[in-house]
Amino acid sequence: MINDRDLVFHGVAIKRHAGAAAIAALVGLPEPRVSTLLADAVATGRVVDTGDAFILAPLTRVALEARYGLHFAPLRQDKAFENAYLAFERVNKTLKQVITDWQTISIGGNKVANDHSDRAHDDAVIDRLGEVQEQVEPILAALSKGWPRMNFYAQKLLAALEAAEDGAHEWVSDIRRDSYHTIWFELHEDLLRIMGRVREE
Repeated sequence: MINDRDLVFHGVAIKRHAGAAAIAALVGLPEPRVSTLLADAVATGRVVDTGDAFILAPLTRVALEARYGLHFAPLRQDKAFENAYLAFERVNKTLKQVITDWQTISIGGNKVANDHSDRAHDDAVIDRLGEVQEQVEPILAALSKGWPRMNFYAQKLLAALEAAEDGAHEWVSDIRRDSYHTIWFELHEDLLRIMGRVREE
């Protein structure tokens, strides 16, 4: 399985622009360990420190992706993990539509940005988000059997959903926080890297 250094690089790749604490939480390593590995990577030019976040140097990103096949071979060969991944991809299509319906509304047959003035519409979409959560929870449980780190996403998704259901609607899709859509996007990116797949645009 993947070593600590490449696991940290993997976390940097998924988060794209985050600090050591967020990367440590994602990859499931102690923050001091992550900070040490990041400092070593910055010193050797493998990671760029922007002052408040870290990003992979281009050559590091390419090298990491080349090593994924070795690191994740057991998971790629695990039929139960693959089946759970494929189930996730099916639910992902539903999630995409839910988020589209959260961000836009139909007026006179035209799609326009949702100003969130229609509370009934927003509440209905959040109810559908709850249905997505019910579908994805057993999938995440199955993924976690192959790699326990996947349980991180289950906890974060549930926390975001509960916040949205309590009326803090920014937790649906706000990119400035660990909203439901933000965490889902990172989960999808994680799984694509693990499985060696490419995101459908």
